[in-house]
Amino acid sequence: MTKQEFVDQVANRSGLGKSEAGKAVDSVLTVIEETLARGGEVAFTGFGKFTVAQRGARQGVNPQTGERIQIAASRVPRFSAGSALKTAVKSGGGGGGNGGGGNGGGGGGGGGGNF
Repeated sequence: MTKQEFVDQVANRSGLGKSEAGKAVDSVLTVIEETLARGGEVAFTGFGKFTVAQRGARQGVNPQTGERIQIAASRVPRFSAGSALKTAVKSGGGGGGNGGGGNGGGGGGGGGGNF
């Protein structure tokens, strides 16, 4: 599902116009992005939790040359699915409950809060 398709679904389900739904989706994504950038977490009961994890420095291999390289430590976004989302995905059902059946993609750093 693309972001525009997601916005269309939000508009249809909420009764908002597409413009308002788009602003709402952008606002939600921006709040999640800014919270993670500060090292915080965002949790939606039943749906899941967005957090930041520290990835340690490690050895890697340059795939073009085969040369060993050092990869620096970094902070990365993580998403942990909640019980209602896991149940909805396992059963193939959509909707209902606390956001079950939604698009649970964890947004990365980047600009504008886009998927």
